[in-house]
This record gives sequence, C-alpha cells and structure tokens, in this order.
Amino acid sequence: MTQILTIQCISRTMFRLAVLLMSILLIVGCSTREVNNSLAGSTAQRLVTHSVDDLIKALPQSDFERYRGQRLLLNTHFVGQSDVKTYADQRLKQELHQRFGIDAIFDANSDTSSANAVLTVFYTSLATDRDNFGLSIHLGYIPGFDDNSQLNILTLEKFHGIAELYYYIGEPEAQTRSKVMRARTRTDALGLPFITIPLSNLDRVE
Repeated sequence: MTQILTIQCISRTMFRLAVLLMSILLIVGCSTREVNNSLAGSTAQRLVTHSVDDLIKALPQSDFERYRGQRLLLNTHFVGQSDVKTYADQRLKQELHQRFGIDAIFDANSDTSSANAVLTVFYTSLATDRDNFGLSIHLGYIPGFDDNSQLNILTLEKFHGIAELYYYIGEPEAQTRSKVMRARTRTDALGLPFITIPLSNLDRVE
C-alpha cells in the first residue's frame, strides 16, 4: 500500500513538472521587428505622411531664412524611387515656398542657371516600423494554424511611421551639412488574449 501511494505521488509530481515545462515552452518572450515600405491601408499611409509633415515643418529657420525670396536648386536622393519620395519632395518644396518664400527648382525640369544656392537632401527613412514586445503563446504547432500564429498574453504592439533626412545647403563650393533629423508618428496597442487595446490615436482632424 505504501509503495502504491509513493508511486502515485511521484507520478503526480512528474505530471506537474511536465505541465510546467510545457507552459514554459509555449509561453515565450517575444521581441520582433518588421520594417515595411508598403503603404497599403490608411493607417500605414497616415503614419508615413504625418511623419513627413512633422519632419519638414521642423526645418530650422537659421538654415533657410538667409535665402528668403531667392531660388534654390533642389536635389533629393533616396535608396529607391517611390511615390512616397515624390510626396516628400513636394511637401518640402511647398514648405520652403510657404514658410521662407524660397523658390525651389528641380534640375530635371527647370532652368537652374538663376539658382542662388543648392539644397541637397538625403532621405534615410520613409517607411513604417513594427515592434512587438511581451509574452505570447505560439500556436503554429496546432493543426489549422499558420506557422506564425500566436496568442498574446501581454504584449506591446508598436506600429510607427518614420521619416528621416539630412541635407547639404549653400553655394556649390561651400555647402554645410545639417544634423540628422527624424520624425516619428506612432500608433501603439496593448495586446491581451482575444483583445487589443489602442494606446494612441492618429487622428489630426482640426
């Protein structure tokens, strides 16, 4: 009788250990990042365009006020030609005209001989960035679920739009470089089992 009770006790202990180990294996700490230049969907579009707007509005007056009423030859560069770069170029041109009275002209379609100085812009980011931090249960081993499926236990889901640039400005022979400028627009959410709670709002309607 004593031996039977001892065996049952050992069996229960081993079962509890097995359940504990399985739980540790299933509940994993996650930290993933995905950089995405696709702008499918309104949220991604607003994240990037709001970031571009904030970035361009932050151009320092000290670098541009001296060229008020003058013409600047505008050269812009990015790792790839894209619609978002074209958008950023036009937003930059509009800001220079509206805020400083500068007539920015592009080399490809304008007479550049009358330009007083050159503005060369290097965009280093015009995209969205996703981050997930926290605890989740991997469901990929269960039939019918995708390999990347997971159930959130407690996660912080960050979806950001990031616009970043630096520039050279001045006469062609004496240009000065700016510091790197960055603007970030965010929409964060708290991930819980079966529900996601928004922590920030993208609305900018006035």
